[in-house]
Amino acid sequence: MKKTIIVSILFLYNVLNAQSKKEVAYFASGCFWCVEAIFESVEGVEEAVSGYAGGHTKNPTYKKIGTGTTGHAETVAVYYDSKKVSFKTLADVFFGSHNPTTVNGQHPDYGTQYRSIAFYKTDAEKKILQAKVMDLNAEVYKGKVATEITKFTKFYEAEDYHQNYERLHPNNPYVKNVSIPRLNRFKKKFPQLLKKGSH
Repeated sequence: MKKTIIVSILFLYNVLNAQSKKEVAYFASGCFWCVEAIFESVEGVEEAVSGYAGGHTKNPTYKKIGTGTTGHAETVAVYYDSKKVSFKTLADVFFGSHNPTTVNGQHPDYGTQYRSIAFYKTDAEKKILQAKVMDLNAEVYKGKVATEITKFTKFYEAEDYHQNYERLHPNNPYVKNVSIPRLNRFKKKFPQLLKKGSH
């Protein structure tokens, strides 16, 4: 119990510290345990927080979004230092770490809550995302990109037990068989973007 409280306090401190001075980007591409771990391995990213966005229901919970009726997707808020990493690079991380042609899911998770969404807050971010989709459709996926490019409205932080899940539960069967292999594929693909010690 004491350990859980300490972990929660440290997590909250890190989030508040990151929020106070960093920019934030929002991405959804399947299970947020996987996505959070990927972004936290990137140089310039201070913190990634699991949560819910893109829906129409107030105060969603993990149980509620699992029904597929809230409109929300499992989303990660990425707090980053724009002097070290750009939004464009984060967009590259997003598109390069999942299959953006899969409609409503990323293997082995399917449903609208696992769909691919890149959120934008400014016209500049929107243009970056649209250009990326255009390039991928032309050069890689032959017009099959299913990612939604959506204006950001509201992010709801997920329950405490979801935060830093991959790091805190390395022996969880899903983490071992899905999250860690997905993270390792990303690391192999983008070694130049990794924090020192993340290789």
